[in-house]
Amino acid sequence: MRGYLKAKLYSGLDVLPESYSDVFQAGARASFFLSRDWFQNFAEHIVSDPRELRIYGVETADGHGVATLPMIRKRQSNGLLSLASLESLTNYYTCYFAPMLRNQDETNEVAKVLAMGLWEDRSRWHILKLQPLSRDSAIFTALVNSFRDMGMVVQTYFCFGNWYLDVAGRSYQEYVQSLSSVLQKNIPYNLRRLERNRGEIVIITGETGLDKALDDYERVYNASWKIQEAAPSFIRGLAWRAARNGWLRLGLVYVDGEPAAAQLWIVHEGVASIYKIAYDERFAKLSVGTALTAKLMQRVIDVDKVRIVDYLSGEDEYKKNWMSHRREFWGIAAFNPWTVRGLVQIARQVGGSAAKRTLEKWIRK
Repeated sequence: MRGYLKAKLYSGLDVLPESYSDVFQAGARASFFLSRDWFQNFAEHIVSDPRELRIYGVETADGHGVATLPMIRKRQSNGLLSLASLESLTNYYTCYFAPMLRNQDETNEVAKVLAMGLWEDRSRWHILKLQPLSRDSAIFTALVNSFRDMGMVVQTYFCFGNWYLDVAGRSYQEYVQSLSSVLQKNIPYNLRRLERNRGEIVIITGETGLDKALDDYERVYNASWKIQEAAPSFIRGLAWRAARNGWLRLGLVYVDGEPAAAQLWIVHEGVASIYKIAYDERFAKLSVGTALTAKLMQRVIDVDKVRIVDYLSGEDEYKKNWMSHRREFWGIAAFNPWTVRGLVQIARQVGGSAAKRTLEKWIRK
């Protein structure tokens, strides 16, 4: 530990002191979801009112950044019980979140300082929400304990299960041999059938040809079973940032020159994240999705030499078929018992007995 730490609030990512660059670099080593590029793209394309951004920093006494927690304030209008929440800078596009720390050895101390900073800001929120965090991580436990120590009423909740593959140093062919007999048979068959039907697989990794590739991706996505993309500009922004950083693996299947399937993968720090997948249902009989997944798997295992392939959120059966391990991501809700609205939320979300105990506790004080 390096001595006294303090919490400091900033109004946006761009006003953080230069020393926080090291913090984001440390975050990026853990996940591209914790990179500065991810949060900047999120702020640019998702945040409707930048004035609601609240970036909590943890600094040494001389102002050197050691951790940060990007948050945003949201309001739910409901008459007299209108609710103000302070939430992690995340949404349905986010598959992982955590405070960014320069040094993981300082997890407990940083969690305490962040809890103090958030509690000092309690006049601005009734409920605090952070998600999705790894349930097995040290920071998850540290935040829960620190929030409770500050007097917040805390509830944790399940967000989603996550299937991932531990490559364990294997080649692509060795990996395929570990799959079910059905997949071992279907992969080469589907690739041959696609070739017979004048199919072609293209993998875009840089900026050259990216605009057209993204147009084709959107065409496939809009013709798939997926609901309409909520923020297409966010996906384009992410793809361009990934291309500039060398992270992009955008796979496309063409049949007779027509885009039939698309998958957006991000390869970063030895992890290949399968971020977006879709196929045009007119080509379903050709199993274009299976063929494209196999080719991208071969690329990231044999060429990129990744350690992990991550199917991110969701527990669809097809994900389990390709992966080897499962883990869970959870959220943390912390309620402000100093406000009527906070007590109402405690009664609704945690239970009336919890609200009563909290009220009696504060009355005794």
